[in-house]
Amino acid sequence: MCLAIPGKVLKIEEQIATVDFGGTRREVKLDLLRNVRDGDYVLVHVGYAIQILDEAKAKEILSAWEEVAAGESGA
Repeated sequence: MCLAIPGKVLKIEEQIATVDFGGTRREVKLDLLRNVRDGDYVLVHVGYAIQILDEAKAKEILSAWEEVAAGESGA
């Protein structure tokens, strides 16, 4: 099973992006994608951006993750 998380690109320097994951920032490699820009949402797996997402899709996925997290905290 693979797990990929959407995040928002804050800054790009060469092939490394600083990506925000709900307040947590991480460096992500952009080697697998072209044309990533500041402000884009990307899907990240094991430190690599693997897909550019439109903002609506990214927010839909993030909302689903929030539901999962809320369900786990109530268990």
